Amino acid sequence: MRILMVTAEFAPLAKVGGLADMAAGLAAWLAAAGHEVRVIMPAYGVTEPPQLRPVTLAEAPAGLEVFELIAPEHFGTPPVYLGDDRDAVRFALLGEAALAHAHADGFHPDIIHAHDWHAAAAVALPAPWHPTPPTVLTLHNIGYQGIFGLDALPDGPLREALRDPTVVEPRLNFLAAGIARATTLTTVSPTHASEILTSEYGAGLDGLLRERADRLHGILNGVDYDLWSPAHDPLIEHPYSAENPGGKADNRAALLEALGLVVDDDVAIVGMITRLTAQKGLDLLIDALPGLVAAQECSLVILGMGEARYVDALRALADAHPGAITLLEAHDETLAHRLLAGSDLLLMPSRYEPCGLTQLYAMRYGTIPVVRATGGLADSVQHFDPLTGEGTGVVFRDYDVGGIHWGLTQALAWHAEPALWRQLMTNAMRSDFSWEKQGPAYLAVYSALSGAVSGAKQD
Repeated sequence: MRILMVTAEFAPLAKVGGLADMAAGLAAWLAAAGHEVRVIMPAYGVTEPPQLRPVTLAEAPAGLEVFELIAPEHFGTPPVYLGDDRDAVRFALLGEAALAHAHADGFHPDIIHAHDWHAAAAVALPAPWHPTPPTVLTLHNIGYQGIFGLDALPDGPLREALRDPTVVEPRLNFLAAGIARATTLTTVSPTHASEILTSEYGAGLDGLLRERADRLHGILNGVDYDLWSPAHDPLIEHPYSAENPGGKADNRAALLEALGLVVDDDVAIVGMITRLTAQKGLDLLIDALPGLVAAQECSLVILGMGEARYVDALRALADAHPGAITLLEAHDETLAHRLLAGSDLLLMPSRYEPCGLTQLYAMRYGTIPVVRATGGLADSVQHFDPLTGEGTGVVFRDYDVGGIHWGLTQALAWHAEPALWRQLMTNAMRSDFSWEKQGPAYLAVYSALSGAVSGAKQD
């Protein structure tokens, strides 16, 4: 099949979060499986004359083409997201330009696959050729919808296509418009697909989603283990694997040395790699931290950037508890790999989590996830049972301080028993969330849509 993929992020060219890794991993797997995949994404911080420029990616499979939309007036400013009305113009242009390019170049796809609100214009607008191909819109994070005032875009077909269909007052809502018009919807875990049909998790779009529930598929994200495996990760100092796990302790020592921390071997290193936002459970975490560090059974290292209120609170806690709490205010890929390799535990107390990729990476690195039972966290982490020896992490239910305390206390108890901990690490490291396992579900969605269109043509 020919697949046109539209996305604001694509690793390694532009990455803010898991969207970049998911789009890149899925596109690469589809191409390796023999399909023709063309990706359209913005070129951030490029001031060359406007054009669509092909990009050469190292070790990209045949069949994968990536084009960057160079539009210096809109994307010449380096940040991926500007956070104001300029984003309406920028990402409306992305979807419109992707369709125009495919038409002008004769690349008429069997499927148009748009990722999140930034690419929703590609499914909200009709394709400029016939027959119109079926479209797929993947909802990566329904908490971000691309809501703007109507005057953020000039009057015309594009503005009309992106009007919010869920409210009476005139405004733009890129994601809602895409949900209303896409042929099929996917989100990034089965549990989250059910959650977003409720008012608690639907972020105001649950009514629209319930209307289209028969077209909604929950597909857990995959992992590219060529990039995320401690056995051959060039960004960590000591390789290791489930069969030869000794390098894990060496990476722990290297991490502590790099951070200037002195922590006893029996004190667990708890890592967090996260955006500092309410979604990620920062309110709970800040309330829970003083009690957690008082017992001195763990040392928490947080890597991330985000809202000032959380940064300020965590900075104050780190100053008050040196050695027990460390805040690394950065978005640093190398440091993320080293923190995964050097930590004993990964904490993800999310309020909601459509999928989450960090817990999937952590398991391959033998870093045991402590997660709340929501979305993809519930789908991917199996609570460990010491009696059977089965399970890959710690899963707590309640979104409150008590839940975090229970989860970490349970994990620390197992960490204190070497035999149990080795079994838990081995289970986690042998988990398989590769695209070879997850990718076929997307292919099944595409095939069903393509078959339906072919049948309609024959009729």
